[in-house]
Amino acid sequence: MISVEHVSKRFGGLRAVDDCSFEVRAGTITGLIGPNGAGKTTLFNIVTGFLKPDLGRVQLDGRDVTGLAPHRLFRLGLVRTFQIPHELSRMTARENLMLVPAGQAGESVLAAWFAPRRVAGQERAIAKRADDVLEFLKLSHVADELAGNLSGGQKKLLELGRTMMTDAKVILLDEPGAGVNRTLLASLAEDIKRLHRERGYTFCIIEHDMDFVAALCDPVIVMAEGRVLAQGKMAEIRRNEAVLEAYLGGGAGHDIEAALKARDNASA
Repeated sequence: MISVEHVSKRFGGLRAVDDCSFEVRAGTITGLIGPNGAGKTTLFNIVTGFLKPDLGRVQLDGRDVTGLAPHRLFRLGLVRTFQIPHELSRMTARENLMLVPAGQAGESVLAAWFAPRRVAGQERAIAKRADDVLEFLKLSHVADELAGNLSGGQKKLLELGRTMMTDAKVILLDEPGAGVNRTLLASLAEDIKRLHRERGYTFCIIEHDMDFVAALCDPVIVMAEGRVLAQGKMAEIRRNEAVLEAYLGGGAGHDIEAALKARDNASA
């Protein structure tokens, strides 16, 4: 579904992405992990059109989309979320979802003046779809709440809900678990599984929570210093010495989870 081919990106003297290549196969939930500064979000920004690569190309479902603007990629079915939710805080949760579908009749002044029934009918249908999404995500109780008043976890679910208001082919999630409590994180994981199973969505997920990745993702791609370091099943990645070196500077006899715990304990 997505093919990244020899992509590089520099910011001044810093090479954030360095000759990076990998594929996200259709129908998978692919994990993208790596230590801070590995280039994961920069790569997401390149794939989704927020940055242009210095070298290389990106293909979506066999089509070269390198450098296409985000709104054009959105129309081609490539949708993403962000590390920090981008909700419209002074609109309700339902209204945040209703804004998403493209080509709404009410966006035309002429249609609003001369075809009000068509506009109203479409808005009712979109509102029904938004309510169905909120019910799916167990957010119906905050449908009329201002999005800015939602908890961090609820905002992450709302971001996922916005992707459900599209005709997405592939969804890129940038650290969906960041700042989310364990209860909502479990709910988020189940929602992703259901969307994958019931709607056939392809996902690519950046995440630091290894339990979350292990429960959802196959395959897993590891980045370090802007390059792909390893890829495969999580069971293989866990004990890959090159991956442990990237996370902790070595550590035979450990796995990634142990490495991360040791790093966190040292920081504390």
